[in-house]
Amino acid sequence: MRRLRSIDDVVRRQMCLGCGACAYVSPDEIRMADVRELGRRPVLAPGFGADPRSQEALHVCPGAELAHSSEVIRGSAYVRELMPGWGPVLQLWEGFAADPEIRFRGSSGGAATALALYGLERGGMRGVLHTAPRKDAPYLLETVLSQDRAGLLAGVGSRYAPASPCDGLRQIEEAPGPCVFIGKPCDAAGAARAAALRPALRERLGVTIALFCAGTPSSDGTLEMLRKMGVEDPATVRSVRYRGHGWPGRATVTFEREGVLEEASLSYGESWGDILQRHRPWRCYVCADHTGEFADIAVGDPWYREIPPGEVGRSLVLARTERGRRIIEEAVAAGYLELKPAEPWVLPASQPNLLSTRGAIFARIWVSWLFGAAAPRYRGLPQLRFWLSQLSLKEKAQSIYGTVKRVFTRRLYRRIDYAPWEPGAGEPRKP
Repeated sequence: MRRLRSIDDVVRRQMCLGCGACAYVSPDEIRMADVRELGRRPVLAPGFGADPRSQEALHVCPGAELAHSSEVIRGSAYVRELMPGWGPVLQLWEGFAADPEIRFRGSSGGAATALALYGLERGGMRGVLHTAPRKDAPYLLETVLSQDRAGLLAGVGSRYAPASPCDGLRQIEEAPGPCVFIGKPCDAAGAARAAALRPALRERLGVTIALFCAGTPSSDGTLEMLRKMGVEDPATVRSVRYRGHGWPGRATVTFEREGVLEEASLSYGESWGDILQRHRPWRCYVCADHTGEFADIAVGDPWYREIPPGEVGRSLVLARTERGRRIIEEAVAAGYLELKPAEPWVLPASQPNLLSTRGAIFARIWVSWLFGAAAPRYRGLPQLRFWLSQLSLKEKAQSIYGTVKRVFTRRLYRRIDYAPWEPGAGEPRKP
């Protein structure tokens, strides 16, 4: 069993989630960059790995460790039957954004955008930190601080591409008032860990909203998807949409060919199921938090029933903290959201594979350690009980054999080299 002793260890042992929290606490020594075959990764200044200050960067890293506090683990206010597999949940709702445009353009019901807009217009928030397409390369993402509806709509919808919103946390820290943070579960965890370390950030972090996540594909995944849609030169891309405009919606690209704008699309199953999910880095396969357990509010798809063709999207909304519950209730009262209470069973029924995934992680972590690969440390996110109860004997064997195979095919037992990549810069150096 090898411990992760620095951010350099985290990245080179393939435990990085790409959230950018380390770059926030050490901006002079760390910058985030795209590594085409891995995702967003920290680039360290020479010698920083041995610098004692690098321990702060490691301390905020959710890739190395995730732990619920003893207060959360013992908390009596949470929905008891959900706590072991889904983390702290105070209340659940199902519904959608009251604004028809936000609901239509959102990945499901547009609830995260509606909550953010409420915060800006009525909730006293001074900005929303989230990700949006890069203007110079729309198939890549950048961190932005939006202060109006137009800015939010520019980043609306799920984006199955690398993003590091925590690298922009300084914008929240320096804002004139509280701000909203929107990101993946690992991003919300990184923001929470950073806020625990930096009181100035904690004072300005008004609410964190996490989007359910099944893993983040690398930029190689997006480029393969574009090729499948007939785009050979990414420089011709003018916009990319992974979902939305219906539920779940189609992956759609607008690109220029011989001076004429064209549009091509794939179904959700063709884009995510056949292409993008195959490009998830190894760290996503040992992730125990797919539903934003460390955020104030978590939002996902209510997949518990069959979706008829043409249905407009709906969202499943979880209040994980009292602050989150208060903001949800205020947004409903102000007319930004239309929600109805949901029973606890709706969450596991909406994400039917996540408990077995949590169980498989138990085997993946222990096999990794056995063969000299790195693995994250968890506290308060149990796995063994789900390995025993949710996996068949065949699935248990597959979780062990599959990890042994990946340890060697992905060379998880050794440190990797990696190189930043920018569009038009040629092929990256392979690890």
